[in-house]
Amino acid sequence: MRATLMYSAGDVRVENVPDSVIKHPTDALVRITASCVCGSDLHPYNSMKPEDGPARMGHEFIGIVEDTGSEVTTVQRGDLVVAPFAISDNTCEFCREHLHTSCAHAQANFWDGLPDEGGQAEAVRVPLADGTLVKLPVAADSALIPSLLTLSDVFGTGYHAAVAGGVNERTRVTVIGDGAVGLLAVLSAKRLGAEQIILMGRHQARTDLGREFGATDVVAARGEEGIEAVRELTGGHGTHVVLEAVGHMPAYEQALGAVRPGGVISRVGVPQYEDAPVGFGSLFRHNIRLAGGPAPVRAYIEELMPDILDGTIEPGKVFDTTTDLDGVPAGYQDMADRKSLKVLFKP
Repeated sequence: MRATLMYSAGDVRVENVPDSVIKHPTDALVRITASCVCGSDLHPYNSMKPEDGPARMGHEFIGIVEDTGSEVTTVQRGDLVVAPFAISDNTCEFCREHLHTSCAHAQANFWDGLPDEGGQAEAVRVPLADGTLVKLPVAADSALIPSLLTLSDVFGTGYHAAVAGGVNERTRVTVIGDGAVGLLAVLSAKRLGAEQIILMGRHQARTDLGREFGATDVVAARGEEGIEAVRELTGGHGTHVVLEAVGHMPAYEQALGAVRPGGVISRVGVPQYEDAPVGFGSLFRHNIRLAGGPAPVRAYIEELMPDILDGTIEPGKVFDTTTDLDGVPAGYQDMADRKSLKVLFKP
């Protein structure tokens, strides 16, 4: 079968690899019908060293179950399913607490942690299929597929940022980042009733979509100028919640400047740093809390799916490019160059 491998920064290839096969009785074999490139894939695309490659890529996909292990009971051959970016059993203590990204099962993992599997491919072996896969009540060619695909990561991640930040109808919110996760954090904050949503982004096509999703204000400036603009929009204080969807230090520093005393910074952009200001002069002095983390999107799929199915929301609008598997390497480059917001592909 064909699959995507990253050899080093900027070097993505689609190659023939051994077919994925059932290895454990709890596995399912899924033929992928829709997948995509994630903004977090751009971190290794910009920095991977040759000695760390080649690595199989992709952690967001929808597909049709082709086969199941003998112990799988919740999905069967022919089912259309969506997979979260984290593999989990959905039954352990942490999963029951809606923390699927900390699942205690020995086979639990992130897709990026499986060296021989990936979602940017023609097929994939899904460990812990009963806990991981969610059946979709549509056909593989449904017009809803782009929106349902966002349940595998970016919509659930934006929603997790808002939930972890405590967004409600009394909160003012700043969203840092106009990528897919940032835009769907806007949609999520709107869904939770935020009274003001300030989107910090510089690309008009993206911020226009952000306004469509619910942003009340857009701030194009960055750094101190951007922080000042947010404060001017909020009576000088900043917002109750800042949703940080980038992962780089300047975004964290911007969040520190935009959050009001007693507020929350909720981070879902994968941090590209280990050391960050958390002491007296940053978080402690004004009782600012730090929240977020890798989103347990499996916990949100059943909650968010009905609004997609009935047309209340259309998170799939973040996909602005569609291609086939051969177009994946160019899709990486286009996203890195900001020519594409998010690339969907159909093997």
